[in-house]
Amino acid sequence: MQHEQQFLFVYPRIPETYWSYSHALRFVGKRALMPPLGLATVAAMLPSEYRCRIVDMNVEPLTDHAIRNADLVLLSAMIVQRESMNQVIERCRRLGTAVAAGGPYPTADPESIDGVDYLIQGEAEESFRDFLLDYRAGTPKAHYQSADRPGLELAPIPRFDLLDMQKYDTVPIQFSRGCPYDCEFCDIIQLFGQKVRTKPPQQFVAEMQAAWETGFRGSMFIVDDNFVGNHRSAKQLLQSVVAWQQEHDYPFNLCTEASIDLAYDRELLDLMVNAGFRMVFVGLESPDEQSLAAAGKRQNLRRNILDSVRTIQRSGIEVTGGFIIGFDSDPPQIFDRQIRFVQELAIPTAMVGLLMALPQTKLYHRLQREQRLRDVSSGNNLSAARMNFTPRLPEAMIANGYRRVLRTIYSPSRYFARCLHLLQLLPRRRPTDKGASRVRWREIAGVCHSLFRQTFSRYGLYYVRFLVRALRLRPDRVVHVFTMAIQGHHYMTVTNSLFPQRSDDGTMA
Repeated sequence: MQHEQQFLFVYPRIPETYWSYSHALRFVGKRALMPPLGLATVAAMLPSEYRCRIVDMNVEPLTDHAIRNADLVLLSAMIVQRESMNQVIERCRRLGTAVAAGGPYPTADPESIDGVDYLIQGEAEESFRDFLLDYRAGTPKAHYQSADRPGLELAPIPRFDLLDMQKYDTVPIQFSRGCPYDCEFCDIIQLFGQKVRTKPPQQFVAEMQAAWETGFRGSMFIVDDNFVGNHRSAKQLLQSVVAWQQEHDYPFNLCTEASIDLAYDRELLDLMVNAGFRMVFVGLESPDEQSLAAAGKRQNLRRNILDSVRTIQRSGIEVTGGFIIGFDSDPPQIFDRQIRFVQELAIPTAMVGLLMALPQTKLYHRLQREQRLRDVSSGNNLSAARMNFTPRLPEAMIANGYRRVLRTIYSPSRYFARCLHLLQLLPRRRPTDKGASRVRWREIAGVCHSLFRQTFSRYGLYYVRFLVRALRLRPDRVVHVFTMAIQGHHYMTVTNSLFPQRSDDGTMA
């Protein structure tokens, strides 16, 4: 390579979903929830003589000029970003710029990737390293795939400096990959394996420091699919995180994803509270034990789910939940049971989705054998789209029931009732709550925007009643109360977009 190489890393657009938080982010002046951690990590693997730039299409446009100026465009995407990714590939072909693709979607479903010069599957610490060696030598191959599961000590500190962190609500960071469980519908063990691999605590803390040095303060999401997949390693890490947070006066409110067995380990839970965790996403899936057993969700059958969720909530950590409709064992009553389940658990953020058969999962292969698959998953199970396989229950029943579940749990009365219930369960503030209670300019702006917009919205009466009751109940959680209200606006807006209210004559109002 004779001239200085210019690599353009591109993160395709994510469509509007419950997960996008697009309607909530506008209240606090943010453009997207999180930056692309994968691309920032891969960018850190480049040699110093390479120039690089990251374009996140969720916060800025991708121009033809940027594509033309690049020697290579590198894309990373999830399945839900497929449409945007294909559009970028087509633009690169039209403009004559070479393009490489990697990340979760190309790794899980390489057969559907068309038009790229280089396909890089698997974990970048191995596959991208091999590609880069060949690229620098002028002999790159069309396809690279990781043969092993690399140790995470090989991962460099992400190039947070390439991102405008002030455009984002949350900074992402990673501690582990892999999950010890084997749920039939989940693709995590296909992507990362069943053995949990972790970063050394000092490496993780160095990444926290790098994020802190950008000037970002606020929410930090540990993107592990199961942060507590290895309890011993998680405890060792948390001791270092507690020390770092104390030294820096708790600049980050931490959140993550974990399995329900977190509730069974008091020492681990206490360490998470002391480290500054405020939220954990847990895959609760279903109130139906037959469906859980058939899906291989054995960790959810060991103890009472309600008691486990209450243990986490009463420790001071909010539980957000994932729920699934469409299991083969689901009875016709599953829709009403899911509604009661969500309300009883006091989980305001309840991500209820239709079961989707993701490529290469056990579910996918079983349905393939049963000749029940029909099209590729969109990667977005939180939508009005049909399932990508033939379910056991009548499809009309599932479609109507799913619509009813979401319209019910995200009706103003049900949503704000869950918020109030949760506020009753959460303990009083602790010294570790500094970050969560610290009021910044963006929080003040968000409160003002919320008061003006939501008071005069179609659900304004429910909103005002909620504020009055919530602030009387928990004056120590003003920021949390308004955060709940603003998030509720997003959930209600997306629900109404997906499932418009029908008028009396059956048409959409």
